[in-house]
Amino acid sequence: MGSMPERDLPQPWIETPLIESAALSEAAGCRIFLKLENLQPSGSFKSRGIGNLILSSIRARPTAPLHFYISSGGNAGLACVTAARSLSYAATVVVPLSTSAFMIAKLQAAGATAVVQVGASWAEADAHLRANVLARDRHGVYVPPFDHPAVWTGASSMVSEMKAQLRGERPDAVVCSVGGGGLFCGVMEGLQREGWAGVRVLACETEGAASLRASLDAGELVSLKAITSIASSLGAKRVAKRAWEYASGETVSSVVLSDAQAARGCWRLADDERLLVEVACGVSVAVCYEEGLLKGLLPGLGKEGKVVIVVCGGSNVSLEMLMEWRERYGGVEDVLEGGEDVPSGVTAPKG
Repeated sequence: MGSMPERDLPQPWIETPLIESAALSEAAGCRIFLKLENLQPSGSFKSRGIGNLILSSIRARPTAPLHFYISSGGNAGLACVTAARSLSYAATVVVPLSTSAFMIAKLQAAGATAVVQVGASWAEADAHLRANVLARDRHGVYVPPFDHPAVWTGASSMVSEMKAQLRGERPDAVVCSVGGGGLFCGVMEGLQREGWAGVRVLACETEGAASLRASLDAGELVSLKAITSIASSLGAKRVAKRAWEYASGETVSSVVLSDAQAARGCWRLADDERLLVEVACGVSVAVCYEEGLLKGLLPGLGKEGKVVIVVCGGSNVSLEMLMEWRERYGGVEDVLEGGEDVPSGVTAPKG
């Protein structure tokens, strides 16, 4: 592993499709467009932000044999490994002991130089990384999973793509999930840069992982005592300060749904569009399936209104997990008005 001239550096993320979904549009009562970030090399939008941070680090030290370190066993860790490997650099991931064997196998398969398990929590794993691993490597670069301007700028590139794909037509709203706030900050930065600062943004979280809503309610940045949601990828106890600042603006609405609603979004998306995503992504899709929710949040939204949903993706999902969620939460399935016209309304389990 080494370095390469800047002119030869490939971009570690791709332009993703923006598709209009007939099924989700029928369910929501407006035109729904899906920005398919689940197709990124790492399986999630994280390829953009973390890829951009890694590129920036390489350009700042083009001749150094950099080694990238991150303390995330989830999508950020996969994005770090995938981006670093694509640029011929090493990446090590330090994760807590609670990290599933499923995700460790994914990190190893992606080409991690090492996957180190230590500590009972992310905070303990991160402290070990900083004090005992990174400190011993003068060429080591710490990669924050969400709270860094380079991460936000990388994520913002999807908005430039949206504008081109919509041929400059301004959407009525953009819907995205919020964990630590990297995606949300990127969306807000991109909207401002592209002259779409007035576009509404729905910032979606699950109950038990709603650190943004907690800070908005408190009027200041606060930390959750614990993460109790199954949407582990949204499990940041405290959001980035910039995310809280953006969310305090007039164009942003905080949306908090249950784990059941988020899981329902996952299996309905699988039935309607053949896309497999984790619960952290399903919460954004779920706004289409909750009768009247979108139009309640977006007064004046008509049948021709355009809403872009960022399908942020995520790798912590399998067919087995999807079926488990369906079995656990299927009994609370709501029957959609006109549901017979939506594939997932026909296949949905009825309680």
